[in-house]
Amino acid sequence: MAKTRPGKRDVDSYTIKGTNKVVRAGDCVLMRPSDTGKPSYVARVEKIEADNRNNVKVRVRWYYRPEESMGGRRQFHGVKELFLSDHYDVQSAHTIEGKCIVHSFKNYTKLENVGAEDYYCRFEYKAATGGFTPDRVAVFCKCEMPYNPDDLMVQCETCKDWYHPSCVDVTIEQAKKLEHFICSECSTSEAQNGFHEAPADEVQVEPKRRKR
Repeated sequence: MAKTRPGKRDVDSYTIKGTNKVVRAGDCVLMRPSDTGKPSYVARVEKIEADNRNNVKVRVRWYYRPEESMGGRRQFHGVKELFLSDHYDVQSAHTIEGKCIVHSFKNYTKLENVGAEDYYCRFEYKAATGGFTPDRVAVFCKCEMPYNPDDLMVQCETCKDWYHPSCVDVTIEQAKKLEHFICSECSTSEAQNGFHEAPADEVQVEPKRRKR
């Protein structure tokens, strides 16, 4: 554990100015950007300390948005996706605007409703090299893209793979109404034409996440 600098003392918590929200080490926060035209920065608080004049500073580990990474934003990156970086910093606690929640990717996909304070992270990011951990993730559909939880997908009843409606020549409106779906490869291999007659409760359609 890092030693506290002379004249500094560790504090357990900080109450965000103008609110009753309490921040502790381990919490994720929104921090005011220097450019007012940009969205709030997201960081994880590692440590909180105060000096003799009770000025409070926080040591943070930054989350990067996809567009802030070397590779930029890609098709499979969700709107609420963040990368946990190896970039640490010390900031005035007064720049904290609010709290947020950075979910694991698995937990985020299980949310019934996605709120403004909800984000998710599935990669760690090395700011100096642009490298990611893990460097490989599962891919789906004909386009072989990682899963983007913002996009509606349909699941083939036979192979259980997930497909984007546009990749199987189906509109989003049609996909929402589908009761049965078999991909073209499975349909051909089973000498079937159209849909496999199976109970509707065996068919899964991944709904587009609602945001508020």
